[in-house]
Amino acid sequence: MGVCRLLLLTALFLLTYTVSADPDMLQDLCVADLSSPVRVNGFTCKANIMADDFFFAGIGNPGLTNNSMGALVTGANVQRIPGLNTLGVSLARIDYAPGGLNPPHTHPRATEVVFVLEGQLDVGFITTANVLISKTIKQGDVFAFPKGLVHFQKNNGMVPAAVISAFNSQLPGTQSIATTLFAATPPVPDNVLAKAFMIGTEEVQEVKSRFAPKS
Repeated sequence: MGVCRLLLLTALFLLTYTVSADPDMLQDLCVADLSSPVRVNGFTCKANIMADDFFFAGIGNPGLTNNSMGALVTGANVQRIPGLNTLGVSLARIDYAPGGLNPPHTHPRATEVVFVLEGQLDVGFITTANVLISKTIKQGDVFAFPKGLVHFQKNNGMVPAAVISAFNSQLPGTQSIATTLFAATPPVPDNVLAKAFMIGTEEVQEVKSRFAPKS
């Protein structure tokens, strides 16, 4: 009985440890020294701190959405707010023009929860069983995207839309699926993508050309 109890406690400890998005902090604060050449799991702490290390005014106003996707993500993470280092949280604002898309992507280090500021969005995520979980959300609604799963948001309305996103990581990371596969450096071999998508290498090259930097 004692062995079973010990195994159960060990399992619970491991579960608690593994579900944490970022490591637990060991001090009151550790303002990131973004200029330090030292690289650790996070950022080293700087000696002199100030109120501005915990402040960012960049998500109060709509971002410009005049790009190919018609959407703009403005992050409020540790790279913008050094005081978030070791705190395990961050925000972002996402703005969408009519027809705008935040294309399929993942956040490898965080779960995301969005709160709709204005407009209406069609959102969804895909499970590892290839099941699409989707819903139309409107102003005042909240929707969650589980950590690591592919997800998207699309503004199919006739007016702009915007959300505030919250993450349980100081730096959730973003991998856009199309960009990751077709614009990697060095490039993913054409024959790999052709076989994966069951298309020809000429079609792969055509898609890659659309992601090439504009000269």
